Amino acid sequence: MDAEIIAVGTELLMGQVVNTNATFLSQELNALGFNVYYHSVVGDNPQRLTDVLNLAVKRSRLIVLTGGLGPTEDDLTKQTVAEFLALPLVENAEGLAKITRYFERSQRKMTPNNRLQALTIQGGHVLQNPTGLAVGTLITQGDTSYLLLPGPPSELTGMFSQVARPLLRQLLPQSQQLYSEVLRFYGIGESQLVTELADLIHEQTNPTVAPYAKLHEVTLRITGQSTAEKSGAALVAATRKEILARVGEFYYGSGDERTLAATVVAKLKEKGKSITAAESLTAGLFQSTLGDVSGVSEVFPGGFVTYSPQVKTALGVPEATIAQHGVVSKEVACAMAEAAREKLATDLAVSFTGVAGPNELEGHSAGTTWIALAQKGQPTQAYLYHFNRDRSYIREHAVMQGLWLVWQSLK
Repeated sequence: MDAEIIAVGTELLMGQVVNTNATFLSQELNALGFNVYYHSVVGDNPQRLTDVLNLAVKRSRLIVLTGGLGPTEDDLTKQTVAEFLALPLVENAEGLAKITRYFERSQRKMTPNNRLQALTIQGGHVLQNPTGLAVGTLITQGDTSYLLLPGPPSELTGMFSQVARPLLRQLLPQSQQLYSEVLRFYGIGESQLVTELADLIHEQTNPTVAPYAKLHEVTLRITGQSTAEKSGAALVAATRKEILARVGEFYYGSGDERTLAATVVAKLKEKGKSITAAESLTAGLFQSTLGDVSGVSEVFPGGFVTYSPQVKTALGVPEATIAQHGVVSKEVACAMAEAAREKLATDLAVSFTGVAGPNELEGHSAGTTWIALAQKGQPTQAYLYHFNRDRSYIREHAVMQGLWLVWQSLK
């Protein structure tokens, strides 16, 4: 069954809000076996939404609309769809009761327009909202189904996952299902990755292999379509094995939301090891990136930001080392990592020193970066890199490279 997504909201057209709902829904619908061929964004205008619906109904059997279910004057999605289908709106008692309870608990006055959130299209399946107040609707007319979902991502994902997805499986089951897996790589560019896997990409049928260049890394999405003979998961597993046999040295994990930082933290926990950092060039960005991972406190007690030579000395870097080699040097990077590890008695320590730019420092051009890795019971290693682009990119790339060094040492 062909599907398309219509996002409703002038704020999307103006660029004030990023349409993350379309990404989520495309992935979910594909996984259910729907072919998502079109995305549309339309402002809060009934006539323009009607124009888009007239086009969508000619080419898609499932039309998913997001946004415009709230209580304000510009929330007109369900009213417009109801008029398009020549069906009345009716008040859902369960939805209204939830809205009423919400205002009673918060001790706020419920204005009449809040009742609009309890309206649904007559004859449709009501989708209760697990995290918000506006109800959704799934209704079929002729051979076309319309799924109305709220706009706020937290409400949309909750309603789809808990209510809409099971209903779609029940009422609109697809004969074939898609199974997809995202493989994540670091240290290899998209062009090189595509070259290594050229025959798999060019000869693909089922499953398909699609590369995507991300900031500082590359991902591959393998998508297998289930058949009577073989499941999509089995097809993806076979292709995954072939890919990793060729470029597995650059692979660090799977999943849309997987990050290198999360992979490193998980491996540190698995091995029972701790880590700290001393940062000059990155000014705490490495530690902040680790801090984004839930549960990192189990392996990360804290660290140091040593921007100036004086603070580097306070950490434990000898003044003579700085005077002889300069702050942008292998020797200072090693001394920073060793001092940080000794002070906090961790198993590993990473240090960063270099030139973020835009100006030179000590005769070194912007992007010159030393990263050192100190490990308990092993010689400290330092690595020189020359990153390009702007200041932010240099610092972010340095953090990724530091995480990669830690990941390689833990493997």
